[in-house]
Amino acid sequence: MEYGSQSTRRQLLAGTGLTVGAALAGCASMTESDNTENSNESTRTEQADSYEACIEPVGCQTFESVPETYIVNNGEWADMAFALGQRDGFLTSTNMIPGFLFEPFGLDVPPRSETESMSAISWDKEIFYEREPDVILMDPHYMHGTGWDDSWDESDTREISENVAPFFGNNILRRRDFHDYKLYSLYGAFERLAELFQERERYEAMASVHDDLQREIQSRLPSDGNQPTIGLVNSATNPSEGTFYPMNTDAEGIEMKPYQDLGIESSFTPELVENGTIDYEQLLEVDPEIIVVHWGIKTTGNTDSFSLSAFHKQFVEPMETDPVGSQLTAVEAGNIYPGAFGSQGPLVNLLQTEMVAQQLYPEEFGEFEPERFPEVADDKQLFDRQRVKDIIQGRF
Repeated sequence: MEYGSQSTRRQLLAGTGLTVGAALAGCASMTESDNTENSNESTRTEQADSYEACIEPVGCQTFESVPETYIVNNGEWADMAFALGQRDGFLTSTNMIPGFLFEPFGLDVPPRSETESMSAISWDKEIFYEREPDVILMDPHYMHGTGWDDSWDESDTREISENVAPFFGNNILRRRDFHDYKLYSLYGAFERLAELFQERERYEAMASVHDDLQREIQSRLPSDGNQPTIGLVNSATNPSEGTFYPMNTDAEGIEMKPYQDLGIESSFTPELVENGTIDYEQLLEVDPEIIVVHWGIKTTGNTDSFSLSAFHKQFVEPMETDPVGSQLTAVEAGNIYPGAFGSQGPLVNLLQTEMVAQQLYPEEFGEFEPERFPEVADDKQLFDRQRVKDIIQGRF
């Protein structure tokens, strides 16, 4: 069973895609060397010769021309494609990154209400047939491996791959039970996608921006290694009911990348995290200096933007008015922050790494200003926005 399209109406050829059983049982046989032919091409062009792109779990696939349109599951794959100059090819998604997080890069991304045509827990095959993408930027095992849609099984995945388009993706957000094969880092997956879109030069330019940001931050972190105590809680947390979902930052997957790159460890013990929820009393026992609501920068209120007032009403006010919550150090100091949107590609990751650095080390990187986010004062910017825009537009 292959996850590549055999349809002749597409300018694509399925290559050595793995069978479902082989991919679930082990690792794909892949060519790890980078395809650097035509790497100086900065825009999408017709390729005279077919080429190969590889990623687990689908293995290596042969393409007769560069795909022009695509569907994604999680927004990190759209983010990666946007960074490679492929914004116009985006068709729809299941879980899209809020459009306002792309504004600093000059990208006009429609609201999630317009881009999320598929349910996150119920797949609709007709969407694939209607949109007719050239490639599906999803991990095919995610479709039937999560168990969220009992009506979808491997035969449905095979049908879409044979009749619509090949799958090309890896569930890099976090490792799930079905994911017993390679889980790529953000830039590992980004490099695979650059191979697919024949955009090696753009990829290397974006990787350079990322590396520069990492060096800048690392050079300015406290030399003594001391960090504030951080209480990372999931956005499912409900302070009004006294229910908190503690998290660690060492989980495998891209959603924790900003914290991991800053060397941040959550203050919660593995036991508290494994138990699932804690109450105000347990939170006070830990009493972190800073509380960060993971995914908290996502849309709040009724607009496709970050609403500080909505965040304050949902997470801060209930803690301030609770007899126990009001005793928390983070509450007394006003250190309750909206955390990073876990689904992130190279563009949003740059913005959120800068954001987390300012939230946790304001004396060094400048105080985070949630009321104006995603705009950041010029003197607080840790990477060059114009350079990123130029790369997206093919000027590098």
